[in-house]
Amino acid sequence: MQPPADIAFRPAAPHDAETIRTIEFEASLRFISVGMPGIADAPPMSLPLVERKIAAQEVIVAVDANGMCVGFVMFEPQAARIYIQELDVLTSHAGRGIGAALIEQVARLARSREIMQLILSTYREVPWNAPYYRRLGFRDIEEAELDAALTARREAHIARGLDESKRVFMRRDLA
Repeated sequence: MQPPADIAFRPAAPHDAETIRTIEFEASLRFISVGMPGIADAPPMSLPLVERKIAAQEVIVAVDANGMCVGFVMFEPQAARIYIQELDVLTSHAGRGIGAALIEQVARLARSREIMQLILSTYREVPWNAPYYRRLGFRDIEEAELDAALTARREAHIARGLDESKRVFMRRDLA
């Protein structure tokens, strides 16, 4: 699916930080509909964290024809892969291919750095999580395949209160 012609992509700028937090919060409200109100109740990422990620050029935003930020992807370059930390699109713009296009922006960046793998962690059963990423070419990573970095990330998730029994790490190899 191609993103709408009226959507452009660019690295996030400092003035996008609060909007990114707002998009994250608005997107989290969708979890109420799948019986996960705790996610919706969680505060958005801290402003200093978002500002650090923007300064590191680790956030790409989707903007509409009016210049309004309608989605973003936040990522972390790692050795031999890029870890996708967060992908959110305003509910008003969901289902239009914007999320997939944001993932493709990260894939393009990875290839330009000769990195051939994207990794993420998400909920197994939430329709716009693991099932969505499978449609975008990601595959589940079995627990036995987790390396030390992913195991540490899983432990950090547990420390934050995430139920890892409902989550899965996923990988997409880039050609």
